[in-house]
Amino acid sequence: MAAVPPQGPGGVPPTEQDRGVGELVLDVSERVSILVREEIALAKTEVTEKVTELLKGGAVAAAAGVFVLCALGMLMFFGAFLINDILGVETAIWAGFLIEAIIFLLIAVAAGLIAKKAIEKGSSPAPTMAIEEVKETKDILGGGAPVDQAAQTTNFAGGNQ
Repeated sequence: MAAVPPQGPGGVPPTEQDRGVGELVLDVSERVSILVREEIALAKTEVTEKVTELLKGGAVAAAAGVFVLCALGMLMFFGAFLINDILGVETAIWAGFLIEAIIFLLIAVAAGLIAKKAIEKGSSPAPTMAIEEVKETKDILGGGAPVDQAAQTTNFAGGNQ
């Protein structure tokens, strides 16, 4: 059964002016609750995006580390064959290992630069957009006191940045 809207005098629904203080307070509290939930959702989305960028940068950095390890393996082979060549071994097999190691190092440098760029793009995972929205909302609602700067810079690990 559908709820019947409250009726004012003469069977006419009440207008905004006819509503009581209790109804207005209830309406404001519901709207503030919705606003707070939306601000929390914005903060979660913003942090998720920034953490995703940091994870991408970390993955590329790990790949760069793998290529550096490969290059070190090649350099070790190069050193071994170079020693053999210095000691009088007639073949120069080490040149191929050197070229291969240089290629691995170039790949590692490129991956490292990409990782650095991705990590810088991610910056800190603080929800700056949500903080700005809270400031604007506080100003609009008349909360003239400044927002606590320490609360804005607290990261999610529990410390300050």
